[in-house]
Amino acid sequence: MSETNGKFISCRGVNVHYGDFQAIKNVSVDIGSRQITSFIGPSGCGKSTFLRCFNRMNDLIDSCRVEGTITVGDQDIYASNYDVVELRTRVGMVFQKPNPFPKSIWDNIAYGPRLHGISNKTELDAIVERSLQRAGLWEEVKDKLSERGTRLSGGQQQRLCIARAISVSPEVILMDEPCSALDPIATARIEELMFELKEQYTIVIVTHSMQQAARTSQRTAFFHLGELIECGSTEDIFNKPQEKLTENYISGKIG
Repeated sequence: MSETNGKFISCRGVNVHYGDFQAIKNVSVDIGSRQITSFIGPSGCGKSTFLRCFNRMNDLIDSCRVEGTITVGDQDIYASNYDVVELRTRVGMVFQKPNPFPKSIWDNIAYGPRLHGISNKTELDAIVERSLQRAGLWEEVKDKLSERGTRLSGGQQQRLCIARAISVSPEVILMDEPCSALDPIATARIEELMFELKEQYTIVIVTHSMQQAARTSQRTAFFHLGELIECGSTEDIFNKPQEKLTENYISGKIG
């Protein structure tokens, strides 16, 4: 992995089309290693579409076409011979709504490692415990690993999904509005967890909450109508933006 805060994801001239509609327009940006970068902007501005470029989730949409260059580490993830399955191991994703599998807590975490060929029960037990520890959930669920993940509270389910994402040792964690379905207490716990995880992972978060971006991220990128308007340190974006459009959004004049 790149050195702390060094460039880890690099995007150059990225365009995303859904049929005739252009959702992302010529975006170039670098994402630092082992820090939290937030994408902010009005609904429909393209921030989630752009996030999904990093693990090629947009490939699942027939009408979608991605142009430009995106590298993770030093590898061009859109190269014709690049293994998308490997990419989704390296780049985990946590969605807006917690989506645990309808399986036991243990099976939710062991699913990815098993898929990658790990079958030894002792090894899987260790991965399950380690992943739940990192997600701050172990003490709450260690005595009910055989119970369904769907029986947990919303905040616990989201931490379970984070544990599932990190069980395959990714380098990057993408979070698409991970707290929008959660109450303030669960949101605070997820934010604390993000701080802990950035010591080991590169985290990119899409958030509709400017307060969350300001609290959690080191860098912020502001999108508007498919364009990247401005990207910089979170402190600069919120306190001394360079672009009038950014200032208008931060101040609530547009939204």
